[in-house]
Amino acid sequence: MLVTGIQYPVSSISLMSTPSVIIKNLSKSYGKVEAISDISLTVDKGEIFGCIGPDGAGKTTLFRILVTLLVPDNGSASVEGYDVVSDFKKIRKIVGYMPGRFSLYQDLSVEENLKFFASSFKTTIEENYYLIEDIYKQIEPFKKRLAGKLSGGMKQKLALSCALIHKPEILFLDEPTTGVDAVSRKEFWDMLKRLKEWGITIMVSTPYMDEAALCDRVALMQDGEIMSINTPAGIINAHKKPLASVRTNNMFKLVEDLLSMNDCHSAYRFGASVHFTPKSDQLKTEVLLQNLRKLGHNDIEVAPISPEIEDCFMELMTIA
Repeated sequence: MLVTGIQYPVSSISLMSTPSVIIKNLSKSYGKVEAISDISLTVDKGEIFGCIGPDGAGKTTLFRILVTLLVPDNGSASVEGYDVVSDFKKIRKIVGYMPGRFSLYQDLSVEENLKFFASSFKTTIEENYYLIEDIYKQIEPFKKRLAGKLSGGMKQKLALSCALIHKPEILFLDEPTTGVDAVSRKEFWDMLKRLKEWGITIMVSTPYMDEAALCDRVALMQDGEIMSINTPAGIINAHKKPLASVRTNNMFKLVEDLLSMNDCHSAYRFGASVHFTPKSDQLKTEVLLQNLRKLGHNDIEVAPISPEIEDCFMELMTIA
């Protein structure tokens, strides 16, 4: 498909401009359950901002408020200068929203879904094809297939294409990579980086800690609250305590035994090992080895390691 008169990517946005999203003391409850509590943050124009946290952290509620599907109980929020309550009609015209659950019309084909969303915003596929070309060309061979018959990765690409077809100023992507394979996850984040080059602000939520490193800035969320907002490097650099990877012949009992030690600050499973942080400022390897042997452990491996985002998240939970 040939399209003329398109604009070419811009690599940067003026840092002096008003932030795309401004949130102040935002709260929302469902009965007695407080989904988000007194959240405040800003998202700069042209950045990829990640909300990172497990299920129940409040990410979906926050996104639904920002795209005007929910009304907050307290606080305020604006998107591109428009208030999420009083200016909801204006916001809906300038945002693209991809919910965590596939919500397109499963009994329509790929092409029919895309045409429907384009016409809903009084535009055409041809007019903004340059925005979705890299994404849509991967599913275009299946454009006559019903959306409900697509694989998880293909559904993801179609949903993103539909969210982009009206050329939104900001994208809200709620756990877009949940349930898709590792290759599709990588492809998706590559696509987000290319969209950023077009000057589109992207706010994305994910339960995957490794995806935090792909964002410009992240907010680590837990139980409806924000524990930290920083760049991925900034969050890692704030982890000052020593950290070790520990393995023994009895991994089932290892966490419990480490937690029982006087010098244990934290211990938790991390893949095939246990990550251990002492209370003291130094990792006393020989003392740790002796204590583990006394508790019946053999074949002990203790290796000092550098923290990852997940370690920083666990540390923030420990000190909260």
